[in-house]
Amino acid sequence: MIFLGIDPGTATTGYALIKKLPRGQYEILDYGVIETDKKYSDAERLATLRADLAEITKKYRPLAAGVEKLYFETNVKTAMTVAQARGVVLVTLAEQDIKIKEFTPLQVKSMICGYGKADKKQVQFMVQKTFGLKKLPKPDDAADALAIALCAAEAK
Repeated sequence: MIFLGIDPGTATTGYALIKKLPRGQYEILDYGVIETDKKYSDAERLATLRADLAEITKKYRPLAAGVEKLYFETNVKTAMTVAQARGVVLVTLAEQDIKIKEFTPLQVKSMICGYGKADKKQVQFMVQKTFGLKKLPKPDDAADALAIALCAAEAK
């Protein structure tokens, strides 16, 4: 079974695809970021995100996707643009009948690190160890997406 993890954003959306193997281990199929150019309008950036994500999901055909929920304390402008990107992600997945599981940053960090207030470096380190990677996964949006994919695979 293949699981997709998404860390939504307008400028950069992290994505990761993992495959659950028979003995409960996981294989990374692909991970990275979908980037949009800041010189384009919000609508054009969201259209790019939608097209790139649709291409990824059609290539790998994931069974389910984990998508990070929003959590912002102060920056309302950033929250609004991320919410738009998150909406595009949810619609794109729903249109392809991919089961969606949503996780807060606290849930993702608790699952991967055992501590809900872990920082980005701790998440990257634990993702590296969990998947047996030789190097830290970068950028951190992609590392977060790997952690979210694992949450989707392990969710009941």
